[in-house]
Amino acid sequence: MAAGKYTFFIEQGATTDFELVWKDSNDDPVDLSSYNGRMQIRTDYGGDLICSLSSSLDNDGTGLNFSGSNGTTPLASGSIGIFISAASSSAFSFGEARYDLELEHTGSNYVTRLIEGKVKLSKEVTV
Repeated sequence: MAAGKYTFFIEQGATTDFELVWKDSNDDPVDLSSYNGRMQIRTDYGGDLICSLSSSLDNDGTGLNFSGSNGTTPLASGSIGIFISAASSSAFSFGEARYDLELEHTGSNYVTRLIEGKVKLSKEVTV
């Protein structure tokens, strides 16, 4: 199955928080209890790393939350919250970058690239 294509925007200095649901070919949510996630934003394919997110949240909450964006959805729901803190986004200076989100099954080391695409930065005026 090919990765989904999705372009999203980050507002510099603001919190980015959105959610997606991973479903199987029968349109049933995938139970995420046996998965680890990783997502990188880079200047281009193979370019400099801008931001790295994982299913182990940073101190400011930046990362992937397998309990949805609200942190309370069951793992069996397939819900993945993508969270980038305002503190993290305020350091961004790119105009457009590339990303992908991969999930690795911990029992088999099988990796699925779930989504990929472009990230566009809307620069802030108020600092």
